Amino acid sequence: MESTKLTLSTGTVRPSHERFPRDQKLASMSLGSFGSIFGFCLFALTQVAYAAGESSGPNVLFIIADDLGYGELGCYGGTEIPTPHLDALAVGGARFTDGYVTAPFCAASRAAIMTGRYQTRFGFEFNPIGAKNAYPGIGLPTNESTIADAMRGAGYATGLVGKWHLGGTAPFHPQRRGFDEFFGFLHEGHFFVEPSADDVTTWLRRKALPDGHSGRWVSRDGKTIWTDHMGHNEPPYDADNPVMRSSQPVVIQKHLTDAFADESIDFIKRHADQPFFLCLSYNAVHSPMQADENYRKKFASIDDIHRRIFAAMLGHLDDSIGQIMGEIENAGLRENTMVIFLSDNGGPTKELTSSNAPLRGGKGELYEGGVRVPMMVSWPGKIAPRVIEHPVTSMDLMATAVAVSGDRSGSPQEPAIDGVDLMPLMTRGVALAPRPIHWRVGDRHATRIGPWKIVRRLDRQGEGDWQLYQLADDIGESKNLAAAEPDKVRELSQAWRHWNAEQVAPAWK
Repeated sequence: MESTKLTLSTGTVRPSHERFPRDQKLASMSLGSFGSIFGFCLFALTQVAYAAGESSGPNVLFIIADDLGYGELGCYGGTEIPTPHLDALAVGGARFTDGYVTAPFCAASRAAIMTGRYQTRFGFEFNPIGAKNAYPGIGLPTNESTIADAMRGAGYATGLVGKWHLGGTAPFHPQRRGFDEFFGFLHEGHFFVEPSADDVTTWLRRKALPDGHSGRWVSRDGKTIWTDHMGHNEPPYDADNPVMRSSQPVVIQKHLTDAFADESIDFIKRHADQPFFLCLSYNAVHSPMQADENYRKKFASIDDIHRRIFAAMLGHLDDSIGQIMGEIENAGLRENTMVIFLSDNGGPTKELTSSNAPLRGGKGELYEGGVRVPMMVSWPGKIAPRVIEHPVTSMDLMATAVAVSGDRSGSPQEPAIDGVDLMPLMTRGVALAPRPIHWRVGDRHATRIGPWKIVRRLDRQGEGDWQLYQLADDIGESKNLAAAEPDKVRELSQAWRHWNAEQVAPAWK
């Protein structure tokens, strides 16, 4: 098929064979997957069906990875850790080079993912951790509608498997927020297995090491590594935070990544004869770092044990997703299942080694490494394989899922969402209307409009100069152009102030 390039207002859509310039093998795979005239005709026919509307929408599998950096997956240029199953999703669907989340850490980002709205519109600006998860009033406000509410309203069976982190008390329980079923935990993290398990290597942060050591301490059997490089102790993730089915604690005898795959496969089997929405919210590759022995051995060639444990966790995650995709294929559901994948924020490189290359910064920051994430959507026959170089946000994923759900009620979303339906962009290359993307996390602020981005952090006196970057030429945000482009700084900062005036004060800090 002849190569074409669709130019958009602030980005481009490229066909699949241009998607992996550093990996010709993957590029040839994408050509094979959508290179025949028959495939093109089938795709064109399915677009007519989508445009006309169908009696019911596709199944939607929404996969969220935790703390996965932009530069790790093969489809985003990673070369050290094979991720064939996620790369296959990218080859077979739309891969976004400029996909953004609305916060550089877990809970606030997930609040926007779940509602399709900037979390600062309803005060969810910061990240509740530890005991704060159980404080009254801390959670996704109950007057906010969720993607699960919308999908259930369209006649879908809805399920959440994995991490919630949007409120640990009764009013905020997932089954009170639109999910028919829940299997997982409510707080920010969880051990994958007991650290004493024979078949796992555990890496833990500690403020002090035995016998006055510094750096790393390794147990005699090599299965436990303590490190003081972060300067604090590993949080007690499991305290008052059991794995639950519905609201009842359960005992898990397997690695949590495997347990989540098994639960997801069971959900798919039980709902194969009806439309379903499954949100699979992994805690991998979030700390605590624990490597299953088989995966640790698989990456024995990586010398640094810190990096090797991370590689084992990512390889395990990728295989888990492959298992689930295999079940969808075997059940004959693949062509009627939209699969959405993204990370909830950038990787915390010092903590996990999770790479955000070639971006600047990481988790907790508003530079690109904190908020630009791997993001892809796959739906065979409906979304042609392509790379989309057009800024989109995690809020758009809710709008897209709801748009294809078959909901014919015509009732408007209340309150109105900030996300937009990406199907016209993914299926026909129709450019989105120009729009800014904004961030606010306390004293940290940012806005992107087209290729331009401003970033600042206020000091204790509430002052701070905007930095300006031109991302099309400087993806690593290395050249501050604020002094050379004062009019552009003025334009973007005015847009941020206008947006900020619509936001509310944080409900907690």
